[in-house]
Amino acid sequence: MSEIDKNAVTTYPIHDLLSNRWSPRAFADKPIPPDVLGSLFEAARWAPSSRNQQPWRFVFAARHRDAEGFARILSTLIGMNKKWGQHASVLLIAVTEPKPENLDRGNPYAQYDVGQAMAHLTIQAMACGLYMHQMGGFNRDMARDVLEIPAQYEPVVSAAIGYLAPPTNLTPSIRERELAPRTRHPLSEMVFSAKWGETHPDYV
Repeated sequence: MSEIDKNAVTTYPIHDLLSNRWSPRAFADKPIPPDVLGSLFEAARWAPSSRNQQPWRFVFAARHRDAEGFARILSTLIGMNKKWGQHASVLLIAVTEPKPENLDRGNPYAQYDVGQAMAHLTIQAMACGLYMHQMGGFNRDMARDVLEIPAQYEPVVSAAIGYLAPPTNLTPSIRERELAPRTRHPLSEMVFSAKWGETHPDYV
């Protein structure tokens, strides 16, 4: 287990699973049991969605069980994501369906809904002692091709999942980012009082 302290410094108390959640790049060489992964996908399955469309789908591969599938997903990652992502236990690509056949005007909330499913999956991962790093840096067209994703589905985000490890094997530049404290904008910049830009007096 890494000694890195990434606990969020919050103005108000939040659940430990949220305050301790962060996106590491250093993963241990340790397989994730299938039943533990099942819990992650089960958590995503029960996420809320518009009209209960449940537009999310997940294509994944576990490195210790499916090296060929893992290599296919890894090949879609871009830049440094591929460098450190190769050490994750699991690589995943989340997919959504923006224009399902049962909705004439499509589903404008499809990407929002897959985001909710990924959030559920992320917090369940934390509850299971796992960490997840989500990535926009992957080639969507390549993912569609090598993973044989049907045309009506849209790759949204990729993710690396695994157990935390010390950042000793990361490159110096990535290690620096790994060790940096987590930061967020203050509530005063994001919580407005019934009109855009007017900070709510409770959260100045």
